[in-house]
Amino acid sequence: MSEIKKFLHESLIANQHILSADMEDKMVVYLELLQQWNRVYNLTAIRDMKESVMLHIIDSLSIRPFLHGTRCIDIGTGAGLPGIPLAITCPDKQFVLLDSNSKKTRFLSQAMYELQLKNVEVVHARCEDFKPVDKFNSILSRAFASIQVMLDTTQHLLAEQGQFLAMKGVYPDAEIQAISTKFHVTAVHKLTIKNLDVERHLVCITQGASIG
Repeated sequence: MSEIKKFLHESLIANQHILSADMEDKMVVYLELLQQWNRVYNLTAIRDMKESVMLHIIDSLSIRPFLHGTRCIDIGTGAGLPGIPLAITCPDKQFVLLDSNSKKTRFLSQAMYELQLKNVEVVHARCEDFKPVDKFNSILSRAFASIQVMLDTTQHLLAEQGQFLAMKGVYPDAEIQAISTKFHVTAVHKLTIKNLDVERHLVCITQGASIG
């Protein structure tokens, strides 16, 4: 077992993510592909593989228990985060990875091909210009603009009773206060990630009344 595969496996177990060997292998292939493309395309500022395990894979998987429904879209996905780690571990859900940067969507298309992810579609577009036939149960954002900008530019993508999931670092009090009254914050979860000394929060929002 390679050092990085061992570190990934131990980090997943420490954070209570029990994955199949095939899923873990795909995570390693994804990290290696990301490192390879990063030399040319500068997809992420993180170069260290162990940092990538924690800040890309484990961080992305921390929101898996909060995914709603079967159709998810990761807006401003960049290098595929959190979308690709979630798609690998949730084969029963469909994911759209959306980004307006063509270099990033080229990488995502290659990653989707090499990882043989049948539940992923890559879309090169701006949020406000994307008009899919079917809307989404979960709209995810990780490295996006303010929460209100996210809501304004993606509300047309939300299915009835769907939810927005905004990944943030420290508790985003000012952003939450700025959310307009036509949206409803249903929960703010503090995410605990073992062996990663950073603050993480997930803000769950619906349009109008709360889910259920």
